Amino acid sequence: MTDLPGATQSPPAEPGEATEPTVPAHRPPPPGPEPAPGLASAPGPASESAPAALPATEAGLALGFASAAGPASESAPAPVPAPEAGLATESAPAPAPGPAPAPPSAPAGTAPPKEAGSGTADSDSGRGAYLSNRFLARAALLTALLTAAGALLGLVRDQTIAHLYGAGPGTDAFLVAWTVPEVAATLLIEDAMALILVPAFSLALARRAAREPLPAGSPPDGASGRDPVHALLRTTLPTLLLALSAGAVLLMLAAPWVVALLAPGLPDTQLAVDCTRLTATCAFSFGIAGYCSAALRAHGSFVPPAMIYVAYNIGIIATMLILSDRLGVRAAAAGVAVGGCLMVLVQAPVVLRRLRERRATAERTAPEPSGEQPGGASRPLVALGLLAPVIVFALTRQSQVLIERFLAAPLPAGAISHLNYAQKVAQMPMVLSLMLCTVTFPVVARAMAAGDTDRARRRVERDLALAGVIVLVGAATVVACAPQIIEILFQRGAFDRADTAATAAVMRVYALGLLGHTLVGALVRCYFSAARPLWFPALAMLLGLALTTAGGALLVGTWGVLGIAAGNALGITVTAVLLLHGVARHSVPVRVRHMTGGLVKLSAAAAAATGAGWLCGALIPAPLPGAAVACLAVAAVFLVIARAVQAPEIDSLVRSVTGRFANVR
Repeated sequence: MTDLPGATQSPPAEPGEATEPTVPAHRPPPPGPEPAPGLASAPGPASESAPAALPATEAGLALGFASAAGPASESAPAPVPAPEAGLATESAPAPAPGPAPAPPSAPAGTAPPKEAGSGTADSDSGRGAYLSNRFLARAALLTALLTAAGALLGLVRDQTIAHLYGAGPGTDAFLVAWTVPEVAATLLIEDAMALILVPAFSLALARRAAREPLPAGSPPDGASGRDPVHALLRTTLPTLLLALSAGAVLLMLAAPWVVALLAPGLPDTQLAVDCTRLTATCAFSFGIAGYCSAALRAHGSFVPPAMIYVAYNIGIIATMLILSDRLGVRAAAAGVAVGGCLMVLVQAPVVLRRLRERRATAERTAPEPSGEQPGGASRPLVALGLLAPVIVFALTRQSQVLIERFLAAPLPAGAISHLNYAQKVAQMPMVLSLMLCTVTFPVVARAMAAGDTDRARRRVERDLALAGVIVLVGAATVVACAPQIIEILFQRGAFDRADTAATAAVMRVYALGLLGHTLVGALVRCYFSAARPLWFPALAMLLGLALTTAGGALLVGTWGVLGIAAGNALGITVTAVLLLHGVARHSVPVRVRHMTGGLVKLSAAAAAATGAGWLCGALIPAPLPGAAVACLAVAAVFLVIARAVQAPEIDSLVRSVTGRFANVR
């Protein structure tokens, strides 16, 4: 299930086109001659220090891509099997000048698709190293930057809501309706749609690359129907459009019952019903946006999907500012509808251009990853058996929010708002840490499809360690600086000092579960990377939801809204432990004891950093200087303690940063 075209291979030149050195991606070198200078004859142990010429050191080392795929020399091992070449890095030197023979199935006159400015693969050699370290680093960096921009705009959106409407009955009514886009985003964009359709489009692209293209000028959908990508579109898109339309209409009609189910003790139910009917439109728009995102990621385009939340939040903010005087809090719900349309519009031009590509790419994927079964029967592009476990997992994960709001509805006015604001701020480190896993998900899927579980294991272990570093530093900062952060972000207008204190307290409790949320988001991609119907993630998530519900129900009477947040942290942490200890048996053979020990070391460093940051923040009364000093203290203490206990990936990150400063000097 490849989802990006090949590595460093160049197709044969068209007549009149200048040729350039090429490296056959799937043909091992003939026995006898010594390997070219700089190439190792066999893979060795993973190296933390990449050679100076390795392109990943320029942009990707700080993100952990210098040795993510394995050994430094892994880009061109002598006896490499055919599927592994698709995961090669850029470090292999080209052979002597002159055109190299093309692989047997690589048709002449074809080239890998390249999309300028869209975040697709770049290449130093001019043709496209789609899974190179440099491409992965750039994709992760751009995705993280755009995601951070979307998250910051989300904070501006929440600040605008807090300023215009405060934390009272009206805001609570809107936040009940806000449950609809939250669930829709998880089901239709972030989890279910991606976990199902990215492998499906990857398989379709692999089949397209493996067959001879139609002659130039052929219509996009000829009578032969030979193009697998368009076959997937014809199979899935009409049905999806019908289902999404029906779901949106049904949700609008059932809005009164939905509100009664979600928040039975809500004071202003009619306002919540009106807002729910406006937000119900996202059941359609989010589905189309998620379909486009999955198709683009499978094609190697990561920038347009990362832009959707920027457009979404701009739509909400602009609608509130324009219509707030006339519609009140309903303007925020109308902004959800506008933002959903913008999510589709920022992707539509790119996805249409990519899906119209008819010519096969230069790469020949050999053997085709799970494309054909014995007897010549093709495996379906979308495995129907995969739908149920993925949807159950996604819905169960999102149901944590529903349980929290259900338990908070009978509490004093503003409780749901405090939960919402605290969750939005606390989850930012988790969102940023998962960007790495979003970009490398195609790499893990391709390795699993090729049967290269060792490569998948190395990639997953490195991703988990790096994501753990990011989220634990963020969690330590959130706990240490919670009052200052909330005061800086929200304390203005109708949002007063009491709201700041309540929200900061909830945010500190939420932060205890951030590592669990990150591990769940990263590990579930491992479970579904091979596109096999696995029920274990859904069952683990169901158990976590049961603990969230029971813990919140037991603690809400004593601790109020803090008890609800504690139940969330408990449930998601147990789910993460189950998924981590089951991944080796059900999916990627991760070294569980090794990873558990590394995460414990990182957690210990985060605990020490939290105390240092909390102390520094308390010594400085002004919120902005206090938060700045506390953040520096958290980072410094975390780094020192993590290095002292030899936590994973810390030394490589430090070397990459110091190396970059040395290069600047």
